[in-house]
Amino acid sequence: MTLRVLSIASEAAPLIKTGGLADVAGALPAALAPHGVEMTTILPGYPKVMAALGKAKAVHTWPSLLGEPARLIKGKLGAHPLLVVDAPAFFARDGGPYADGGGRDWGDNWRRFAAFARAAAEVAAGAVKGLAFDLAHAHDWQAAMTPAYLRYDGVSLPSVMTIHNMAFQGHYGADIFGGLALPREAFAFDGVEYHGGVGFLKAGLEAASAITTVSPTYAREIREAQFGMGLEGLIRSRGARVHGIVNGIDTAEWNPETDPALAQRFSVRTLPRRIANKRALEAEFALDSHDGPLFVVITRLTWQKGMDVLLEVVDHLVGLGGRLAVLGSGDAALEGALHAAAARHPGKVSVRIGYDEALSHRMQAGGDAILVPSRFEPCGLTQLYGLAYGCVPVVSRTGGLADTVVDANLAALAAGAATGVQFNAVHYSALADAIDRTISLYSQTDVWRGLQRAGMKSDFSWSRSGNAYADLYAALVEDR
Repeated sequence: MTLRVLSIASEAAPLIKTGGLADVAGALPAALAPHGVEMTTILPGYPKVMAALGKAKAVHTWPSLLGEPARLIKGKLGAHPLLVVDAPAFFARDGGPYADGGGRDWGDNWRRFAAFARAAAEVAAGAVKGLAFDLAHAHDWQAAMTPAYLRYDGVSLPSVMTIHNMAFQGHYGADIFGGLALPREAFAFDGVEYHGGVGFLKAGLEAASAITTVSPTYAREIREAQFGMGLEGLIRSRGARVHGIVNGIDTAEWNPETDPALAQRFSVRTLPRRIANKRALEAEFALDSHDGPLFVVITRLTWQKGMDVLLEVVDHLVGLGGRLAVLGSGDAALEGALHAAAARHPGKVSVRIGYDEALSHRMQAGGDAILVPSRFEPCGLTQLYGLAYGCVPVVSRTGGLADTVVDANLAALAAGAATGVQFNAVHYSALADAIDRTISLYSQTDVWRGLQRAGMKSDFSWSRSGNAYADLYAALVEDR
């Protein structure tokens, strides 16, 4: 039997992307198709999404969706079904999905994403003729009100709530409750109320039939105050309903044998060809060209990602003969400090502020090691891309980083299982020691090649994870 699942997400690659959520939402339909799941994705009608749809026809209308007219448009996300909530008053805006051109969050984000979730709940419940679903799968706080609307509408449809990052919760004041079109009893401890206000993610976690996070380690970590961000008690209360399913990557999009962005394509069998990408990357970042290790960083420049600690070790890294290429944007102070480091070390450190998808591919193909010193990381994708491209991950031992990278300790090296370097606490000495270890391993050519080959042979596809999601969906539908 084919299971019909509605995936509710605020972004999905390749149509609209600000981070890893888009990669996951974009990849899930294809990952689940071999496991008997037909997944339809529903997105907000941002300008980029509407432009990609062209002149697609509306299949449903709302005269008033939380006070504004809206239409439901049918299209395709690759080869898979797509639905779009076209509500111009909410989504037809310049800037990004969540913020204006100046980076300031839209003041009515609560209403925008409540309306999106309200529409998704009605679609999931069968309000649109010809569209029927067995389960709803909501992603992060922007979609989290969907299970809550289903619950308070009295709809018995099972639902899954996936946490991609517990740090982003959608917490608003109590004054917005009247605009959510929910019954009065929903504003309760076991409903949408959260510390006297309204918690979108909290509401979804309370109402969903099951909760997933994007790695098994993160599923354990968020039961504790350090990682639970105030919701650890709720997570513990859900007990066995909380599951950790590690993300995969799109192995067609991220394949060094076929990647059109690269100066030289290569495979695990032709690793020596990879050097052409290193030389091209050195030239692109105006870095000195030599055989010493080239570290890369591709990330949001934030405290969570450990960028303040990276800045502390830059001089140490350069002093050992390493070079550093950084791609990212975020905190203005961190951006400025990275530019200062580049000015201090010309030819050794280079920074690009912003995001460039093709450049990120070239960095994974040309860098020797990718640094991921995150303080917490629900799953992480850059380390998976690094594994696929022979760019050895150097990661903090947290969340999905701990689950996907095998540390190059003596036992793992002897067994040929090591794929990278892990370190514990995110502070100067731990990261500096990890860089020391990495450079020592790099100096041993055969050992380094072994790390690269083991990483490239890892199963970082969606196959196993797709099967885990399909099994969870089937169990929830059976229990209905």
